[in-house]
Amino acid sequence: MVESGVERLADGIHTEPGLQAGKSYELKLVCAGHGTARLRFRPTGDRASAEVPCDQSVVAERISGDKRTHIDVDAVQGATGVVAWEVDSV
Repeated sequence: MVESGVERLADGIHTEPGLQAGKSYELKLVCAGHGTARLRFRPTGDRASAEVPCDQSVVAERISGDKRTHIDVDAVQGATGVVAWEVDSV
């Protein structure tokens, strides 16, 4: 495991994990509550934003290592709950 955590959806996730260039990783997210969370990466590259329903289902996204990958998860308007994440090397 590279990094993990749990946050209130109102606070969101704003992290820049130390990923090694050229290595593959998997980001797993789960949101519990009501509404939807929005996942975004910076720099975006070929990764678009994704919506994560707050229905306790796990959403997984493969990512490539980059020195400056920044991961943001925020509540879509009106969403409440908690969001947990984990970044693992593949």
